[in-house]
Amino acid sequence: MGNGPPAADASPAAFRLKDCALLSLATGVRAQSLKELRDGLLAVPESSLYHHFWGRLLRPRFDEPEYNNDFATWVHRALHEKGLAERLSMVIPADFRDLEQVRQEVVELVEQRLDESEWNPWARADAQFHFLRARMVIFDTGSSVGSPEELARVLPNLPTGSVYYHFIDARRRTEGHTDDFSAWLAGWGGPCAGLRDELSGFDPYFSSLKEIRRQLVEVFVAHLGQEG
Repeated sequence: MGNGPPAADASPAAFRLKDCALLSLATGVRAQSLKELRDGLLAVPESSLYHHFWGRLLRPRFDEPEYNNDFATWVHRALHEKGLAERLSMVIPADFRDLEQVRQEVVELVEQRLDESEWNPWARADAQFHFLRARMVIFDTGSSVGSPEELARVLPNLPTGSVYYHFIDARRRTEGHTDDFSAWLAGWGGPCAGLRDELSGFDPYFSSLKEIRRQLVEVFVAHLGQEG
């Protein structure tokens, strides 16, 4: 008693699968120097920070980026400030309470570099940093799953936009800062506790969406004992 899945009439509601895309919108804020980057960081909305830290996951990529956010990439490529780029790349948004804390951390790193030298690095006119902001468009796929085992079966073919929406974006919009899969699996009680624990310890920031999907499949198969 208590070791099996919930009774049929007590099962959680079906998990509705959604997909998403990020639209990149101009903010009108640009930077050509390190000081202008600092000023822009202080001026843009949180949706711009979100875009430049997380948006890369939904953008088509043809190679593996050297840095994990757009600020670090620009500082290295346009300003040739490799040391600062490495420090900026170590800012992991999931380690902070919210994007305002992320903003404060990035601004502090930039200001530290400005204080270290009287030189204010400049980029070429054609290599300015354009602050963009993200607007998320959400699609209802029309599909749903009724059990953890069914979710495991559909995971290998889940669109990467669905992976992003349910496993990454959910962490900023749910009260417990958890992914949608874990929140839904909580309704299945003890049998899924180990699966939820492993999902909660999964850091998605350093992986592509395809790699995240592959690892999710492995975790589900390991706990539920079936192929996707």
